[in-house]
Amino acid sequence: MGRGKFKGKPTGRRQFSTPEEMRAGTSARRPRTFKQEEAEIEEDERSESEEESEEDSDGEKPKGTQGIIEIENPNLVKPKNVKAKNVDIEKTTELSRREREEIEKQQAHERYMRLQEQGKTEQARKDLDRLALIRQQRSEAAKKREEEKAAKEQKKSEARK
Repeated sequence: MGRGKFKGKPTGRRQFSTPEEMRAGTSARRPRTFKQEEAEIEEDERSESEEESEEDSDGEKPKGTQGIIEIENPNLVKPKNVKAKNVDIEKTTELSRREREEIEKQQAHERYMRLQEQGKTEQARKDLDRLALIRQQRSEAAKKREEEKAAKEQKKSEARK
């Protein structure tokens, strides 16, 4: 812990090796030069690239347990970009389950509506029966109104005489 109000330099402090570390050979080595570090990095990359080429021919480094466990996950497959000139127009693409269900639903609705128009469905029969009953009631009500109107006119004509 530093004392006082000023911070130490950000370059760090010197580390001295103890005599025991020097005897054991674990003492801190001299700081490497840039060229030495660069050479080590290149060697590491070469050795890693050789290991990767043996493990995975794709050239991609496996993440996590992907290199250990072979997974057949269709979501992990990267989509291939196909050029417009290479597209097979005649090839039919398979529809997804949702798309298939949507199309089947539309076709079923169209079939039902055609049968409904022809009056072959149970609901259509009920509707037609209800419609016939309503027409009958309306025609009866219209006859009744006509009779009442005729009766009023007759009363008026008798009252005038």
